[in-house]
Amino acid sequence: MSQVKIGENEPLERALRRFKKKIEKDGILKQLKARKHYEKPSEIKRRKRRSGGGTKVGGGRR
Repeated sequence: MSQVKIGENEPLERALRRFKKKIEKDGILKQLKARKHYEKPSEIKRRKRRSGGGTKVGGGRR
């Protein structure tokens, strides 16, 4: 769980901006959007394959 401590004289807008940056850095928003709808295991594999997570550089046949 992400938490942001607010300083005594700190404006709420600044604390909210820090909180948004923190949850974006932690990947919470990305995870929330991914879990919004059910995704079949085959769709997960297809998406990972398309994103290039395991692509090789060079190493082709000769």
